[in-house]
Amino acid sequence: MKQQLVFATNNPHKIAEVKRQLGDRYAFLSLQEIGCTEEISETADTLEGNARLKARHVKSRYGHDCFSEDTGLEVYALDHAPGVDTAHYAGPQRSADDNNQKLLSELADRKDRLARFRTVICLIEGDAEHLFEGECEGRIATAPIGHDGFGYDPIFVPAEGDGRTFAQMTQDEKVRFSHRARAMAKLEDYLKKPQGEVHPTA
Repeated sequence: MKQQLVFATNNPHKIAEVKRQLGDRYAFLSLQEIGCTEEISETADTLEGNARLKARHVKSRYGHDCFSEDTGLEVYALDHAPGVDTAHYAGPQRSADDNNQKLLSELADRKDRLARFRTVICLIEGDAEHLFEGECEGRIATAPIGHDGFGYDPIFVPAEGDGRTFAQMTQDEKVRFSHRARAMAKLEDYLKKPQGEVHPTA
């Protein structure tokens, strides 16, 4: 029988990425599938804090062991903005196009376009919490390129790639560099370890 995991999101793109990476080893439940339809507060000032808020909400309200993630795009020339405001950088409408255009506008006259994506996952098992982090260094393009992916993918060029944005890559190509995939790999390594074995948290 597959191990069942609640992934504290209803974002279909994130769910698809995780399912693609972990394949048939796990049966995932989304927030909607456990009856969680309310907006979960993300008021912490760090990615780690927001990941914990979401996981603790699911555990305390619905009783499920679960994992959640928070991802931020950190642009060095902008003092690591948008950071925790990544999803609603241009406003509460959470529009990817608006976010991309705002970021491109703020970098219009800057030569330093280096940035990184960072994902933090919080897993809650019983009373224990574990954090796993993944990063992807890169730069911000001067204009959106590509039609795949989501969020900032059309303007983010990973440093380890071949010069294409995430939005120009297939999902299989993106997962080679993805911050979320790297954090998920650490979560997967943890889940594979026999119970009782010491597990690193990062």
